Amino acid sequence: MIGKKRGWLLGLAIMLLLLSACSKKEKAGAEENVPESEEIEEVEIEEEPEEEPEVDGSLLYRAPFTGVLTEEEKWARPVLATINNHPHARPQSGISQADIVYEFMAEGNVTRFLALFQSELPETVGPIRSARDYFIHLAKGMDAFYVAHGYSPDAQKLLANRFVENVNGMQYDGTLFKRSTDRKAPHNSYITGENINIAMEKVGASDEIAKVPPFAFHETVEDAKIGDSASMIVVRFSSSQDFINTFSYDPESETYNRMVNSILTVDKANGEQVGLSNIIVMEADHRTIDNVGRQSVDIERGGKAILFKAGVAKELEWKNVEGFLVPMENGVPAKLVPGKTWIHIIPTYSGIAKSVTYTP
Repeated sequence: MIGKKRGWLLGLAIMLLLLSACSKKEKAGAEENVPESEEIEEVEIEEEPEEEPEVDGSLLYRAPFTGVLTEEEKWARPVLATINNHPHARPQSGISQADIVYEFMAEGNVTRFLALFQSELPETVGPIRSARDYFIHLAKGMDAFYVAHGYSPDAQKLLANRFVENVNGMQYDGTLFKRSTDRKAPHNSYITGENINIAMEKVGASDEIAKVPPFAFHETVEDAKIGDSASMIVVRFSSSQDFINTFSYDPESETYNRMVNSILTVDKANGEQVGLSNIIVMEADHRTIDNVGRQSVDIERGGKAILFKAGVAKELEWKNVEGFLVPMENGVPAKLVPGKTWIHIIPTYSGIAKSVTYTP
């Protein structure tokens, strides 16, 4: 009985061994038949370096004072130069390259220009004329390097106390400032862009911009064409034809030209016509402070303004925003057309209604 049982168990073990061998053979065959595409293999993927993006709108830089888009980021410090506007000083040099020209009353109903250069610095600027205290305060507010030849008593005190970094022709007449032979003093003092840079080095002035103006700009000229039609503009500082500005809008160039006494404003140095994208008139309180007729001009309080751009006019207000004279609309900076701007600061007692007229 025991022998039979042992035989049965031995037979069972042999059968189990045979079944196990067959199972392993089938499994091995199945593994050999797995398609290559189903095999999992770790592959190291090398990422291709990103190509440099092409120059497009996302790579362009907006110039701080003109709003013009450029491929090169220019952060030069602005230079503010007092330029003579007496009839004997015309035509002036360098004004076609100014980002902004401010026209202020000086005395005797004569105006002077404050030409602001930031996008580019001309080879020659002038004729340079004397400083007034409100010119210096404007330069201080914008942290601009200030250029003048001479000064009023109030301006002299500010410059002597180094209120702004500056160069003045009173100290450098015949060196950094040169006299032209085709005009008589005081209408013949000029300075070069190279000498302005030398002057900045002499006084240890930084050549980099420190304050960015809060100006706003349209993306296109078409966006700006909302307002009263104004293709011809007249701005009067006095009854003298020598200080009545006439601007006319050219739809092709999308800029205004400027004329005084029927003479087109051109740059003496390069012969280029002054082309402007924006004309702004700002009212400010003026007060005569001496028997010469010198003025005190309030550039802090703000007031009424009118903006001309793209052939239209808008009545606004202006404010001094952290040192910059800014046209404002509904509490925010009014948008300008990218390009150069001419800003008139007229006396409040004259009033925009009397001083400015425009026609379609």
